[in-house]
Amino acid sequence: MKDIIRSIASLPRRQKQIVLVLMDICVLPLMMWLAYAIRLARPNVQVMQGLDAWYIYVGIFGIAIFALLGIYRAIVRSFNEDYLLRILIGTFIQIVALYTIKKLNVAFIPMSIPLMYGFMLFSYMWWSRAVIRYATLKTFAKKQSRKRVAIYGAGLAGQQIAAALNRSDDYLPVCFIDDKKSLRSQSLSGLKIYSPKKAQTKLGKFGIEEVLLAMPSVGRARKKEIIESFDSADVKIMELPGVTQLVDGQVQVSDIREVDIIDLLGRDPVPPKAELLEKNIKNKVVMVTGAGGSIGSELCRQIVKHQPKLLVLFEMSEFALYSIDRELQASDIHIIPVLGSVTNQSKLERILQEYAVQTVYHAAAYKHVPLVEANPFEGIYNTSIGTQRSVDAAVNQNVETFVLISTDKAVRPTNVMGASKRMAELYCQGLASTNPKTQISIVRFGNVLGSSGSVVPLFKKQIAQGGPVTVTHPEVTRYFMTIPEAAQLVIQAGAMGTGGDVFLLDMGEPVKIVDLAKQMIRLSGFKPVDEKGLGDIKIEFTGLRPGEKLYEELLIDAENVEKTKHERILKSFEQFYSIKEMKGVYVNFEKIHKDEDRLSLYKILENHVDGFVR
Repeated sequence: MKDIIRSIASLPRRQKQIVLVLMDICVLPLMMWLAYAIRLARPNVQVMQGLDAWYIYVGIFGIAIFALLGIYRAIVRSFNEDYLLRILIGTFIQIVALYTIKKLNVAFIPMSIPLMYGFMLFSYMWWSRAVIRYATLKTFAKKQSRKRVAIYGAGLAGQQIAAALNRSDDYLPVCFIDDKKSLRSQSLSGLKIYSPKKAQTKLGKFGIEEVLLAMPSVGRARKKEIIESFDSADVKIMELPGVTQLVDGQVQVSDIREVDIIDLLGRDPVPPKAELLEKNIKNKVVMVTGAGGSIGSELCRQIVKHQPKLLVLFEMSEFALYSIDRELQASDIHIIPVLGSVTNQSKLERILQEYAVQTVYHAAAYKHVPLVEANPFEGIYNTSIGTQRSVDAAVNQNVETFVLISTDKAVRPTNVMGASKRMAELYCQGLASTNPKTQISIVRFGNVLGSSGSVVPLFKKQIAQGGPVTVTHPEVTRYFMTIPEAAQLVIQAGAMGTGGDVFLLDMGEPVKIVDLAKQMIRLSGFKPVDEKGLGDIKIEFTGLRPGEKLYEELLIDAENVEKTKHERILKSFEQFYSIKEMKGVYVNFEKIHKDEDRLSLYKILENHVDGFVR
């Protein structure tokens, strides 16, 4: 029997439709004959024989009605409420047609025949499709059982994914979860709808392995609340993408994905101000240094959206430059890829002059604290001296705007990486005070989610390997922001600069890294090992790395901060050194880099960077 089912199921779609039509063409006339046989009890042979052609006409008419209603177009495995409704409508039309024919005395039709035929017809169409669906799924079911899924959200997306899951071999929808009181205890597509509180008691009972969030338009804050409500449940949370990412608004099984921790840590975006995004970009020649890095590449993506005249990609890494250049070639913006180091001032000036660059976003810098701690001279050379030469080149070539991308690690740093950034800030502030032609500003913010070397991709890799997940300290906290939000805010902040400004991006609330690790473990369908040793993946504390702080800050002087026209951008007024003094410091930096004089380096940093001690 299974071989027959497999043979039919493997036929092309058109041939399978023909098989269904042939089956119905045989059964529908038989239904009409049976209705007459039951009604007449002792049927007159002559009467019954006289109706032979009538049975066939009724059968053909019925098939035509069902065909018009799309009964034969639908896949039998998508047997759902909509399919049943179409069968019901088709049956009703045929009952009405039979009563009309009786009224016209076209054929011998007792009063009860249309209803009897309609009842048998609907029963046959319903049960035949149900049996075919069951047999098909049974025959082609995989050896392993389908994952039992609860769908959170009984809206259109939830209904669409429920229908798609019913047709799949991998998932079995068990119930809906929805917080709308009007839907509670109701059924939809054959699935019961439970309140979130009630559902918590049903997950284990129903053997549910995954909860699927089917709310494409839900905000980040609400999504986070929902996910955290399942922290104590032994289920994996999956989701559908946002509305804008769904093709034609239709939901498919292939759309299901794991919840990205970046979506939860990031905030609901504030609409950017178009005039700020375009001020230093539209119809201007723009250059991004460090264009292949996490922030630099996102800046480039945002810049091409706002119609620059030309975009220069300045990058030291060949592969990073190749990657971002290839990605941006799809745009209609003229892109110039340039391989080079920001420590090469003569090359910088030549490029700025050749392309008449008007705006520079300086994102080139080293960012990994332990690596720079182990290589302090290269850290100072690339980050501090690289910034000095970049901004000097910009001033010499009369660039209109220069924006330094800085970090919260520059505030009272305990490591060389942060100190090198602070020295870069101080040089830019000093130079800005004496060079009004070039508007030099600094934008300072915390960690960006998903950047290379950040904890998020590291934790994902460790979880995939079965653990342990390594955290430096139980109390370590960090600020986080998504890369696209950071890049947009950097562009907008730079547009508000008047010279020597220090802008701070509102990073939201700090996040404990151990809590982040636990949440990522749960999102992956596992449990963190608790104090009793129960759970799946262990969290190990490795100790703070050299130069690492328990927490980061954005403000050097909390008293001197004011709001700007953008609600997530603040402006800080900070003390700085004269450009004359800073130039003297940088002359010493050159010598220290050449001689690799660690003691002298630390002494300069201690004297000029608040908080740095060695």
